Amino acid sequence: MSEELDDLSVLDDIEIPEVVRDEDPEFKPKTTGSNPRTKLLIGFGGLFILGFGAIASRQFFSATPNPSTPEETGTVSAPTPENNPADNSEQILGHFPYTEASPSELVPVSADGRLKLRPAAAEKFSQMQADARQAGINLALLSAFRTIEEQQYLFFEVKEQRAQNTTKRAEVSAPPRYSEHHTGYAIDLGDGNVPATHLQENFENTPAFQWLQANAARYSFELSFPRDNPQGIAYEPWHWRFVGDQDSLETFYKSRNLNP
Repeated sequence: MSEELDDLSVLDDIEIPEVVRDEDPEFKPKTTGSNPRTKLLIGFGGLFILGFGAIASRQFFSATPNPSTPEETGTVSAPTPENNPADNSEQILGHFPYTEASPSELVPVSADGRLKLRPAAAEKFSQMQADARQAGINLALLSAFRTIEEQQYLFFEVKEQRAQNTTKRAEVSAPPRYSEHHTGYAIDLGDGNVPATHLQENFENTPAFQWLQANAARYSFELSFPRDNPQGIAYEPWHWRFVGDQDSLETFYKSRNLNP
């Protein structure tokens, strides 16, 4: 605005009379007549008022954001539950929800073809099992991918058979749609030389578990539920999950308060 007002600097030498209220009874307007000095004064005064008004108006409207167009002002809408997946409220009884893998995404890892995993997990498990065998360890694959329907039986039917309440059952078995086995990345392992310890806490005393503790990370497998885990799930030394590629890592860790 200063540059435009500089053009009116000629007014500095011109005397501008004070504005007098119309209602002042002592005020008597003077007749300007044809005095050229008065005409010049009025002309410059009008230009000054018009110029200042135009500048102030332009600055006001350029600085005032248009509330109807937040994109133009850079305003970002607050995230909603629909576009913000980082919501742990979906957790139930200590378990997180998982999408069931499609049959087309799975490959067999057992001799009879019943037990299946996603290809990346299957490849690493087969390598781990073979290397363990070379060390004299018999890693027995007890469970792999599991459907939601199968988990339905394991949670509700077995709960009734054992007369367990829901909270107690959830400590040792995930509700359907909340099992890591749905992903095709989780496995249950045992010591083939000590079958009495299958799916038992004392599996931790077997040579197979000791070997897993020392070597499983080399094949990107980790214990899902160690002692005193933050999810409050019972200690399961037999339950391991694969976290060796981007998809598996995001499946188990994205938007969660868990430590890899």
